[in-house]
Amino acid sequence: MKVILGLGCDRNTSLATLRAAVEQALAVAGLDQSAVAGAASIDKKNDEMAILQLADEHDWPLYFFTAQQLAQVPVPNPSETVRKYMGTPAVAEAAALLAADADMRALLLEKHKYRGEDGKNATVSIASMKENNA
Repeated sequence: MKVILGLGCDRNTSLATLRAAVEQALAVAGLDQSAVAGAASIDKKNDEMAILQLADEHDWPLYFFTAQQLAQVPVPNPSETVRKYMGTPAVAEAAALLAADADMRALLLEKHKYRGEDGKNATVSIASMKENNA
């Protein structure tokens, strides 16, 4: 099984914080990094160094979606705070589902939140890809 990571984080989150969030999320889902086929986020994060560095470290393709695209995806944990700042009720869950070309049933891990030693928050969601896409 191949999965897509949906990533969200505070601006200027450290690589260590994002890495720890991803490691925890994969462990909770019973997966390891070999299952990851790519990562996804909102287009407003296409310059977020931790996301770019993490994807580069693992040679993961990155997928970015607009707030309008993400807002169309039904998710189990919409957030008014995320909507206020990003213009969509969900980033990590919706991005993972869009990049995996899947619906909510494919969410293996909903919104896993992690606060790093840098005081920044990261969120990871995991969606399984359709078998014909893997």
